[in-house]
Amino acid sequence: QVQLVESGGGLVQAGGSLRLSCVMSGGAFREYAMAWFRQTPEKTREFVAVLGWFGANTYYSDAVKGRFIISRDNDKNTVYLQLNTLKPEDTAVYYCAADRDYGGPYFDSPGDYQFDYWGQGTQVTVSS
Repeated sequence: QVQLVESGGGLVQAGGSLRLSCVMSGGAFREYAMAWFRQTPEKTREFVAVLGWFGANTYYSDAVKGRFIISRDNDKNTVYLQLNTLKPEDTAVYYCAADRDYGGPYFDSPGDYQFDYWGQGTQVTVSS
């Protein structure tokens, strides 16, 4: 059974940076497209970034484009999300997700229904 475990969240001041990690176990990591979503109590789950099978296809939401970077290390079964120039509105629980059926290219934000496996989430809090 595929399991995803996120880490790296925390409290940071506006303008700061964090790096989130998500490790997969129980699956062939390189066969999955990986994505990050986020959710606050007031909002539905929101797409953040996606990275295809071989790291060649990426797509970012407008809210994070130019500030966040998604990457993967297939040898470590890990996907990363580098969060730069953080803003208070980036405060959320961040989830990683895995999709085996489609690996890109991406021309629009994928829906959360496309992803088969989810982590438990890691809290990111940005203070003003």
